Amino acid sequence: MTPPTLYLASKSPRRRELLAQIGITPAIIALELDEAPLPREAPEDYAQRVALDKARAGRALLPTGCEVPVLGADTLVTLDGRILGKPRDAAEAVAMLRLLSGRTHRVLSAVALLGQEERLALSGSEVSFRVIGDQEAHAYWACGEPADKAGGYAIQGLGALFVRELRGSYSGVMGLPLFETAELLAAEGILLLDTGQIPGVPPPELGMPRFAACHP
Repeated sequence: MTPPTLYLASKSPRRRELLAQIGITPAIIALELDEAPLPREAPEDYAQRVALDKARAGRALLPTGCEVPVLGADTLVTLDGRILGKPRDAAEAVAMLRLLSGRTHRVLSAVALLGQEERLALSGSEVSFRVIGDQEAHAYWACGEPADKAGGYAIQGLGALFVRELRGSYSGVMGLPLFETAELLAAEGILLLDTGQIPGVPPPELGMPRFAACHP
């Protein structure tokens, strides 16, 4: 059995899809963590803390001495300093869309990688929504898409109908900022492009590292 290159401390299918986009097939560590914000915790601090908590919790489930890096991530929507989590019901989902309607909000997406050392990165994006009618908001909830999404929408799905403008990282808004993720992986020696076949470009000193098999 080929050992994994990376463990992903997340059950999110979107994060798996985004890692696959850059050639990574992670092994999954399913976690259930308390993600409640701390009193007076800034959104930036919250996103980074939760991403790091996930990576640390995932690492704690692996055998002692396992060298395979563990990646954790957290994405949140914030407006006027308020963190908008995942809606629990239709009323909360519609209330969130009313808040976002016709306004610009921020999406923060933090990535933590635990390998030879702890590495952390944060992506910030601005998303502008058009005005959303109440009937549209109710219909959107009824389609089932918003239930497990921060801020109550998915930019990669029908939620894209509301997005007038995006300034920042599409993949970050989706759930995993690929630029920052690739930077962290490169720092850990996981290189995603083979430059060895390009004339005039020396081959990388570090290839895709191979780790001993280890399972939670």
